Amino acid sequence: MSIEEEILNSRRVVAIVGLSPKPDRPSYRVASYLKEQGYRIIPVNPRAREILGEVCYPDLSSIPEAIDVVDVFRRSKEVLVVVEEAIKIRAKALWMQEGMINEEAAARAREAGLLVVMDKCMFKEHHKLKK
Repeated sequence: MSIEEEILNSRRVVAIVGLSPKPDRPSYRVASYLKEQGYRIIPVNPRAREILGEVCYPDLSSIPEAIDVVDVFRRSKEVLVVVEEAIKIRAKALWMQEGMINEEAAARAREAGLLVVMDKCMFKEHHKLKK
C-alpha cells in the first residue's frame, strides 16, 4: 500500500491550511470533495470565520480536536512553519498539494514521524483509489 493510500484509507480528520472561501480556488474544490467523501475537514485560514459550513481556525494550534492529516495549500517556502505546528499538535500526516515541493519541510516532518506526501493532489489521489 502506498503512503497516499494509507493516508486516504485510514486518516479521516483533515486540517486544510490555506483553505480559501472562494469556490473557484483549488483548495475550496478539494475541501468540498473531501467533505462529500465523508472526511471531516477543518479549515485553517486566519482571515475567515467559516468555510463550507465549518468553523475556520487561524492556525493549527487553535483546533480543539486531534488532526490526522494536515493538507497544505501555501507557498512551498511557507511549509516549514506549518510542519513545525503540525509536529506540535501531533498530526499523523502532512500532505503538500501539487506544485508544493519543500524537501527540508518533508524531511523534518518524516523525522518527527509523520507520513509525508509532496506535490500531489488529495482529490486526484482519492479519485484514483475509487476506480
